[in-house]
Amino acid sequence: MSTEPDVELSPAERFQRSRQRARFADLTEFTAGLSFSLDPFQRTACEALEQGQGVLVCAPTGAGKTIVGEFAVFRALQHGGKCFYTTPIKALSNQKYADLVARHGAQHVGLLTGDTSVNSHAPIVVMTTEVLRNMLYADSPDLDGLTSVVMDEIHYLADKFRGAVWEEVILHTDLSVQLVGLSATVSNAEEFGAWLQEVRGHTTVVVDEHRPVPLFQHMMVGRRMYDLFASAKDNELTGQQTRIDPALARAASEAESRHGRFSGGGGPGRRYEPRRQSFRPVSRADVIERLDGNGLLPAITFIFSRAGCDAAVQQCLHAGLRLTTEAQRAEIRAVIDRRTAELPEADLAVLGYWEWRDGLERGIAAHHAGLLPAFKETVEELFVAGLVKAVFATETLALGINMPARTVVLERLVKYNGEGHVDLTAGEYTQLTGRAGRRGIDVEGHAVVMWTPGMDPRAVAGLASKRLYPLRSSFRPSYNMAVNLLDRMGPQQARELLEQSFAQYQANATVVGVARQLRRNEDAIAAHSGSMACHLGDVEEYYGLVNDLTRLEKDAARGGAARRRNQTHDDLARLRKGDVVAVPGGRRAGLAVVLDPGVSSDGSARPLVITEKRWAGRLSNADFRGPVPTLGRVKLPKHVDHGSAEVRRQIASTLLAQGIAMPRGGPRRDSSEDAEIGALRVAIRTHPVHGCADRDAHLQWARRREQLLAENRALSAKVSSAKDSLGNALDRIVGLLRTLGYLQGSRLTDAGRQLSRIWSESDLVVAECLRSEAWSGLGPADLAATVSVLVFEARQDVSAAPRMPSNAAAEAIADTVRIWSRIAGLEREANLPATREPDIGFASAVAAWADGSTLTQALAIASASGSELSAGDFVRWCRQVIDLLDQLQGVDDGTVGQVAGDAVKELRRGVVALGAS
Repeated sequence: MSTEPDVELSPAERFQRSRQRARFADLTEFTAGLSFSLDPFQRTACEALEQGQGVLVCAPTGAGKTIVGEFAVFRALQHGGKCFYTTPIKALSNQKYADLVARHGAQHVGLLTGDTSVNSHAPIVVMTTEVLRNMLYADSPDLDGLTSVVMDEIHYLADKFRGAVWEEVILHTDLSVQLVGLSATVSNAEEFGAWLQEVRGHTTVVVDEHRPVPLFQHMMVGRRMYDLFASAKDNELTGQQTRIDPALARAASEAESRHGRFSGGGGPGRRYEPRRQSFRPVSRADVIERLDGNGLLPAITFIFSRAGCDAAVQQCLHAGLRLTTEAQRAEIRAVIDRRTAELPEADLAVLGYWEWRDGLERGIAAHHAGLLPAFKETVEELFVAGLVKAVFATETLALGINMPARTVVLERLVKYNGEGHVDLTAGEYTQLTGRAGRRGIDVEGHAVVMWTPGMDPRAVAGLASKRLYPLRSSFRPSYNMAVNLLDRMGPQQARELLEQSFAQYQANATVVGVARQLRRNEDAIAAHSGSMACHLGDVEEYYGLVNDLTRLEKDAARGGAARRRNQTHDDLARLRKGDVVAVPGGRRAGLAVVLDPGVSSDGSARPLVITEKRWAGRLSNADFRGPVPTLGRVKLPKHVDHGSAEVRRQIASTLLAQGIAMPRGGPRRDSSEDAEIGALRVAIRTHPVHGCADRDAHLQWARRREQLLAENRALSAKVSSAKDSLGNALDRIVGLLRTLGYLQGSRLTDAGRQLSRIWSESDLVVAECLRSEAWSGLGPADLAATVSVLVFEARQDVSAAPRMPSNAAAEAIADTVRIWSRIAGLEREANLPATREPDIGFASAVAAWADGSTLTQALAIASASGSELSAGDFVRWCRQVIDLLDQLQGVDDGTVGQVAGDAVKELRRGVVALGAS
């Protein structure tokens, strides 16, 4: 809002201004305390709040949408109400808490993040969204007087694992409470706003795509940086044809001719060319020095790998890079000392403390989920203060934390999504580069993409010019949600509430388009039926015979291959030392004698052999194509040194002297299959349509018709599953819970009430373990180890068999896995998503920590169990275990609850107890 004096206005304008002030008295007072004027989108949203409406604000990172949330806080204090300010992550909650305390005073502001409770009955409480969800289900008295809820980063409802919580809060919060949704720019804001309007009443949607700090796009080819677009006007275009800077196009083309390579992927616009000169990327230290020389620091370089971030810092240190003055280094040391004063001296080495400190003093740091929370928070504080100038980060930094920079660098446009390497989407590109440009500090922000062979600047321009970031609901009912809904509102209302979710809203919206496609297909099917008609006979019948023959021939081929694989597996498992077998083809073709059957615990075999050609090694199923009969036997000494060339020569000679011949011919096919296939071929040849001159045309129309029929069957199933899909899912969950005794009809049993207070991805498994007393009789360390299998999830597959902390823990973990297996079987039968499988990779490490081991010892034990954990990972997983143990302490009033409390005390020490995560 403009703060110019009324004396500069005309009488009519002064009259209009006075009426506006009277209408928006809160906003007038609020803006009087600001040092800047509100942007139009901020004013529109704040005015809607003062008029008693809910608001959804979608704007780019750094646009200032949080001012709308702060206005909601201001109004609550003005009118004696309460405002809850929710965030998706604890770090953002901590940050917002500090901001609000600085503005309103500590006596008016509280903080609740699950493991932290500060002034929880204050009129303004910052909390994670999960905390508010739990308060709503528990009908907490702290909800009394609540007038507004701010949901910062509300687009998190698309999160695969935690998104359902946002929708639960939106649906359960009383309609008298104003909802303030703050979101990154999403392309379907109107759809999301329409849903909010439907479930919460009048909601004003405010969308602003203008960045207050303009963003300029660049590419660095070699050591030279080019503009991506030909002009500033092109830089501002979105979703339109844009022009690439000709100098960049030439540079990229010349670099491609020098370094191009044959490649099957690696980012947008990859081309396929033969390898030429080997490509060496510009060193990270050179990139930072180049940015520094152009006045483009501070910068965040996104590297989609924790190890890559740490390596980047080391490369800069080894290059002697220093970005700070002596005075700045003194400030940095003071912040480090304050933030890490409580770190145990014995843990400093394993934490990499001295290297981390050295990097910070030079103005360089990494930021990723594997860092110790205290380290991450120190980096954030120093970066915001302008003392750290270069941060190498994973994409998690783009989610929530307020760490804007002058420049963002993207080393690659490909990331690993847990299953494979995929190209960045336009939405992800926008989210990452949105960090560039600090409002009130920078006049412009800069995004720099590092060129690599195969990267087409036009494809990068396509990413930079699109604003596609659709919001998709990930909501689905859980066991805990089901019992809470039934307890609060009964089956009918629970079903109705789920059907009001954004997930169901989007599913229903798709039905309209699908139904339209169904009708179009039906018209086309009718037309194809006429086109395929034949005067000689029934084309549909003839096409059916042809299809049956094709299917049978494929089934015979597949079945034969499967039978051959099974036969190979069984025959290899039966081999004994001295057996002679025939390897049918490949480099190892010929006779071979078995030295060691090599049968593993799962029944598979990789026999160690010596062949007639003197090769020694292990064979596998892939070396055979069917049965592996024993053709003879060779008497072998007790110990055979197959590494000795002389031993191999002697055994090969003995093998050849046996005079065993290689078998001829391949595997035979099932005669009954042959008979059926033969009969179909006869039926096809004798069918009237077979003799038609237009037979191929008839079959072509029949195929098109069949394809449309198949498509319609799939579309009909989609319509059926979309309608009331969440209500049907609830019905299946309720059925399973009744089977297990958590519900009697629609009423909760004692077990059901216990389940209603368990908030875990494996909530039903936890409840069943408590109910069956699988965790009774355990000590604190063993209980922590056992609980860990339901929260820990390894970042990669582990081949090593983790050792157990004790026999008692091993037995309890085995019981837990059996309970999970039984539940997973019931879930399959009920057509429900399976609960995640337990992971025992953290059990020994967390037990060791609970027993008093040092951090170095605990990490070594984790490594021996096949789980390579950073200190930050270790702390994060310990806190996850603590969270579940805290819940056990609250829901079990017997010995398990008491032991859980003891375990929490044992775990919450040292680095695990330091700071907030």
